[in-house]
Amino acid sequence: MTEIDVCIGSACHIRGAYNVVQTFQQMIEEKSLHGEIELKTTFCMRECHNPGVAVTVGEMKYNIPADGARDFFNSIFQVKIHRL
Repeated sequence: MTEIDVCIGSACHIRGAYNVVQTFQQMIEEKSLHGEIELKTTFCMRECHNPGVAVTVGEMKYNIPADGARDFFNSIFQVKIHRL
């Protein structure tokens, strides 16, 4: 199972963390990935110096704009789905 953590700390909250979480939840539902992806929220990931919302997928860290969450999800999980 792949774990996604989305930062909901102060800086990420202001940058749209709620929208990222909502988008990821919607994408998991749309693609029926409940058994493959575990979505979690966490407080500060210490990425406040970077723009965007801090997200980890497995061991990889990313900073994504809130309005780019759908594209990010599709790009990350399209690759993972093809590997399965």
